[in-house]
Amino acid sequence: MKKVLTIAGSDSCGGAGIQADLKAMSAQGVYGMSVITAITAQNSMGVFAVEELSKGIIEKQIEVVYEDIDVDAVKVGMLSSAEIIDTVSETLKRVKAKNIVIDPVMISKSGYYLLKEDAIESLKRFIVCGKIITPNIPEAEAISKIEIKNEEDMIEAAKIIKKLGVKNVLVKGGHREDNCTDILLTETNEIIKYPGVRFETKNTHGTGCTLSSAIASYLAKGDSVEEAVKKGKEYISKAIENSFQIGNGVGPIGHFIEIYNRAGIDYK
Repeated sequence: MKKVLTIAGSDSCGGAGIQADLKAMSAQGVYGMSVITAITAQNSMGVFAVEELSKGIIEKQIEVVYEDIDVDAVKVGMLSSAEIIDTVSETLKRVKAKNIVIDPVMISKSGYYLLKEDAIESLKRFIVCGKIITPNIPEAEAISKIEIKNEEDMIEAAKIIKKLGVKNVLVKGGHREDNCTDILLTETNEIIKYPGVRFETKNTHGTGCTLSSAIASYLAKGDSVEEAVKKGKEYISKAIENSFQIGNGVGPIGHFIEIYNRAGIDYK
């Protein structure tokens, strides 16, 4: 079985972060492992508090996993400060990590800032470690410093981000009103479009975490970046289509919809 490591924050209501990552990895048939960078207090209504772990324990979590286990891919999510970003970057370089998928988590759906403003420059330096980065439109705007209104802007932002050193850039189109096409700028500068279907649901908690974890899982299994994104897009679309409500706010997506259906579980 392939092994995939997630380096991210913990979500106390289980819909995003480490918890979503491990669910998505399990659904793809890989063994998920975790390095926690921060603990968040959140529910379906939003994020209410964040407490970072020390850089020493973050570094040690990564080191001991690599000392014992052959890691086939890494998904990197919430890194809330420049200090944590630099620690993760240096440690991943030291252990010679491969197939790194960077999900540049900046703002929660409820509007809580998960990345400190003074950490954006550190994030830009860290991007060079990635095999692929998967920003949504607001994140791509923050990194590229351009406003994104259409597909041409998405492509331009991807080109700017790619110049920072990352091999492949996937700009996700879910925040656009006219369509939700994702655009991949490949290592060879090919532009690939992945059209999507917009579902009438508010329950989209953890979509970015889930997609990047699925992509990392497929890379671990030997798929090309293009194929990993294609399969990841198919998985996340089905999960959103089968999202469900818990609590009073934004509910989770259906990570295990196929298992639920086979088991006859009424999850809605």
